[in-house]
Amino acid sequence: MKAIIHTGMNGLKGLTYEDVNDKQPGFGEVKVRLKTAGLNHRDLFLMANRTNKDAPLIMGSDGAGRIEAVGECVTNITVGTDVIINPCIGWETTHDVPTVPAIVGGPSDGTFAESIIIPAQNAVSKPAYLSWDEAGVLPLSALTAYRALFTRGSLKQGDHILIPGIGGGVATYAMLMASAAGARVSVTSRSEAKRQAALAHGADHAFDSNSDWKENMKGETVDLILDSIGPATFQHYFDVIKPNGRIVTYGASSGNRMELAVRSIFYPQISIIGTSMGSSEEFIAMLQFMERHSIHPIIDSVYPLQDTLQAFQRMQHGEQFGNIGIRID
Repeated sequence: MKAIIHTGMNGLKGLTYEDVNDKQPGFGEVKVRLKTAGLNHRDLFLMANRTNKDAPLIMGSDGAGRIEAVGECVTNITVGTDVIINPCIGWETTHDVPTVPAIVGGPSDGTFAESIIIPAQNAVSKPAYLSWDEAGVLPLSALTAYRALFTRGSLKQGDHILIPGIGGGVATYAMLMASAAGARVSVTSRSEAKRQAALAHGADHAFDSNSDWKENMKGETVDLILDSIGPATFQHYFDVIKPNGRIVTYGASSGNRMELAVRSIFYPQISIIGTSMGSSEEFIAMLQFMERHSIHPIIDSVYPLQDTLQAFQRMQHGEQFGNIGIRID
């Protein structure tokens, strides 16, 4: 079968499109013939840290397709079932989460391939209202957004949420979900086109990340901030967050280290909360929430499998608004 392999060197330079051995499912496993997959920043982080000493790796965490074969003792799903892939392995509750959550497929079997072998419990029936492209880009980013908003951020109807750096998959899912939950949604971006796109997709307010945040908020303050940027924007948050507000952080696109004025945290009693991915039960809750509110993923662009490198280059340059998909079948 054809697959996107990372090997030989770090970064995008290590990506190749080549033939790999096809496999059959073992005990408790299923084989999914993939139709679509989605890109995540996680893929870029993995490739950046790999070296020529690492074994070849099929990239990809998101995907959707059809069950092609089932292994021994698989009784809960049948050949021909349309499925979406739950990216969580062995993380079944929201409590006692592992430091580094596992991703479906293990160390050598990702979703940028014509088929994938996964544990049967990680194949979930595809929501019928989603197209194949929408289903393929959904799992990891939407799960991350759902946990950040509701499990960790305790978002409720009537809250005001700020999402800096709108454009990526998690941020756009969070915007759609928060709006569906009855929250007021403000976003920032350096791009006028992205700000206008956010407003067109339901954001209530959008302003330039490089401007005066307090002035642009016109005296309004927010209950919750969803941070994926880190040092470049973090100091601004204390200008616009309410006392007892929450900052939920799930990324660090501008770096890992920063200095904070500690009094700006403890005097107004701000909570800074970390999150990443989510559990299998949150995955199911996320799908139910999406279907209940008829939320469709925002598709930025879709590339054929052999053009995955170009898709990653678009993501690396921060050009997308929404999700970048890979069409496989």
